[in-house]
Amino acid sequence: MPPRRRIVSLLPSATEIVAALGMLDQLVGRSHECDFPAEVQRLPICCRPRIDVTKPGAEIDRQVKDSLRAGLSVFDVDTALLRELRPDVILTQTQCDVCAVTPEDLEAELTQGDRNPSVIDLNPQHLERFFGDIHVVAIALHVPDRGHHLVVELRGGFETLRHLTSKLRRKPTVACLEWFEPLMVAGNWVPELVEIAGGVSVGAVAGQHSPWFEWQQLLEADPEVLVLMPCGWDIARARTESAALTSDPRWTQLSAVRAGKVFVTDGHQFFNRPGPRLLDSAQILAEMLHPDACHFGHRGHNWEKL
Repeated sequence: MPPRRRIVSLLPSATEIVAALGMLDQLVGRSHECDFPAEVQRLPICCRPRIDVTKPGAEIDRQVKDSLRAGLSVFDVDTALLRELRPDVILTQTQCDVCAVTPEDLEAELTQGDRNPSVIDLNPQHLERFFGDIHVVAIALHVPDRGHHLVVELRGGFETLRHLTSKLRRKPTVACLEWFEPLMVAGNWVPELVEIAGGVSVGAVAGQHSPWFEWQQLLEADPEVLVLMPCGWDIARARTESAALTSDPRWTQLSAVRAGKVFVTDGHQFFNRPGPRLLDSAQILAEMLHPDACHFGHRGHNWEKL
């Protein structure tokens, strides 16, 4: 049996990796966004956002940019609670300064306590890095074989889906919107998911950060399919915030809108967190793009037509 580790995860995707590795019983703390599997919600919360996330998207964007300009973190870390929890391993990330706690945010905890936890910072810019991060976490938790088996299972799932969609002759162009006001197109691993699902991603490059996008760029790209997957929001919130798009007079100029091929999904659960459920994310996209050929049980549950 591997030695028990006291784990704090400050990243939802890392929490899901811990669970998939069968180590959930060793998790002692989480971030405010770690909510899957459901049982992690009983654990103490070690960090919270300093900004008001209930505000509309444009106001959230303003708050974030103001914080960054002032050299402030977007998150408050409860260092007293961290010291009380006495973690052996803290899982965090260097992917995005505004998405989750970074190692820099933990400096107070690491310099004031009498313990020296291992800080594992993940940076899954694309699928191969995501698989690598699973191995990194598994090694840190002394279960490398479990990490290997999980990666093999996920790779097999992606290849099965790719094999299915590769037989389809029609591959529509797709723009995945990660933010509405201002516009942002989902990058990093999302273009790869689109390709595996049988589409052609526009506006973003696999392995690169999500770019801000101008309306004119969206009009010029004129994707056949639009997928709304705003960062941190579920379907209900995405529908509400989509008014920033649908109220714009340029909205109806888009081919995807005129064809009725605009879909909304739960970005918070599936597309913004690079965890084991990225396979579900690819399946969701496949159902949207090829509804006659792909059926995985997500429609009406994890995605809807706008």
